[in-house]
Amino acid sequence: MSTQIIYEPRGRAREYAPLAANLYAGCSHGCTYCYACGAVRRKKEDFHTRVSVRDDVLRKLERDAIKLQGDDRTVLLSFTTDPYQPCESETKVTRRAIQILHRYDLRVELLTKGGTRAARDFDLLTAADRFASSLTFLDDADSAAWEPNAALPSDRIDAIREAKRRGLTTWASLEPVIDPEQSLEIIRATSEVVDLYKVGTLNHHPAGASIDWADFGRRAIALLESLGAAYYIKADLRKHIERGTHGQ
Repeated sequence: MSTQIIYEPRGRAREYAPLAANLYAGCSHGCTYCYACGAVRRKKEDFHTRVSVRDDVLRKLERDAIKLQGDDRTVLLSFTTDPYQPCESETKVTRRAIQILHRYDLRVELLTKGGTRAARDFDLLTAADRFASSLTFLDDADSAAWEPNAALPSDRIDAIREAKRRGLTTWASLEPVIDPEQSLEIIRATSEVVDLYKVGTLNHHPAGASIDWADFGRRAIALLESLGAAYYIKADLRKHIERGTHGQ
């Protein structure tokens, strides 16, 4: 089995980052639409309740960072977990990982639903790094139902706002899109603090079949362009827009 920590994502993940590292095994956010448990072949209940720092992860990360020293590609934390698990306040493994990556002149990209827990590490980030959050809802009740242990929407947006205040580059992942109207409202509510939007669909969940993706995609693009916002339409959504298709 490979002991590599920094790796090149494939498939849909490639649209997010050229390099990535997952520091934790499992994720306690408990999102009902979670794809990661299937990707790592763990039962959902086990994946969401048994979270741990990966074995010897920082030593292995440093070994990989040495090989990549000075590489201009960003290293995303994380895909199959979240870098700001509640236990991160104790382990500080993400903070130490950022320090290691910087030691070898590597750029860091943080993608989290941990909200302002991440702000603790903003002092480490530079203008070459990026901070992002997955934004799915504005309504707290909806978020609590679908993402029971993730930070609430207002807290995630506060984290983006603080990152922007500190001069950091920010972006937002509008994926999954569960309620298209709320996703459009998220754009309106955050356009002043988000530098880039990456917009996708809802995969791995039956609710995606009821959404008119072509209509949502066109409306999202129109709104983003009216606000002068930079955006990237993910391949899954772009396909629906081009074909004018409805549902998954």
